[in-house]
Amino acid sequence: MPRRPIDITVPDLSGKRAVVTGGSDGIGLGLATRLAAAGAEVLLPVRNPRKGEAAIAKIRQAHPTANVSLRELDLSSLDSVAALGEALRAEGQPIRILINNAGVMTPPDRQTTVDGYELQFGTNHLGHFALVGHLLPLLRSGHARVTSQISVSANQNSVNWQDLNWERSYKGSHAYSQSKIAFGLFGLELDRRSQAHGWGITSNLSHPGVAPTSLLAARPEIGRDRDTLGVRLIRGLSARGILLGTVESAKLPALYAATAADALGARLYGPNGPGHLGGPPAEQKLYSRLRSAEDARRVWEVSEELSKVSFPNG
Repeated sequence: MPRRPIDITVPDLSGKRAVVTGGSDGIGLGLATRLAAAGAEVLLPVRNPRKGEAAIAKIRQAHPTANVSLRELDLSSLDSVAALGEALRAEGQPIRILINNAGVMTPPDRQTTVDGYELQFGTNHLGHFALVGHLLPLLRSGHARVTSQISVSANQNSVNWQDLNWERSYKGSHAYSQSKIAFGLFGLELDRRSQAHGWGITSNLSHPGVAPTSLLAARPEIGRDRDTLGVRLIRGLSARGILLGTVESAKLPALYAATAADALGARLYGPNGPGHLGGPPAEQKLYSRLRSAEDARRVWEVSEELSKVSFPNG
């Protein structure tokens, strides 16, 4: 029996600028398409211009009048993040929506960013932390909604405070969990600091559940030459409608968190099915790893130190 399609209504976003990282394929492309369809001006900061152009062509094929354009961004390079921030600040246009969606997952061997940080921590967390810092004036002027995409893996393992860079030992799945826990703690702390300092930004979290996205597929650029067993299993279960979501449903929690009038700051939105693996989007309890305000403060401070990006206190 075919599964019933799941969807949400997106409000009119005409005249609003939206930025989506990781928008050249998968969930990010789905998010960018829906935002553009609602009238937003959508910026896609991408590492691979060819993939970016193909993504824009797909969006315009579905929505010929879509206002969508590319920018250059490699989240694994803090210089690249700073360059994008400088370029967008020079444009001076307020940002209403920022969806921090891009990510890398479990390379087979430990790899590092351009700046020498473990690839997942440096890309998934530090790169986005720095991006928000560089875009802060535009986010403030746009009274932005910032939605940061975490993962069910943020409910597993822990932050390796004694070896954040995984230099003494490396386990890809644990390093991935750390990157998403740190990223989630940052998203919550961003909302706290916005409230305390009057930045006017609303920051919340989303996760896509489990769906056959490209994260565990073949990724030659990180040393994965073939699809993992995990993604093959996920595809099979998803196709049969067993517990898991689809690529189409997986984008909905972030879309809801970023656009719905009743989506609040410092909240987590995910699929509402069994185990929060699939189903329609809804608010859910924060994962236990995300509930410590002290851990969030600690992540913020170490991230400022490592990224060399500081946020103002007012």
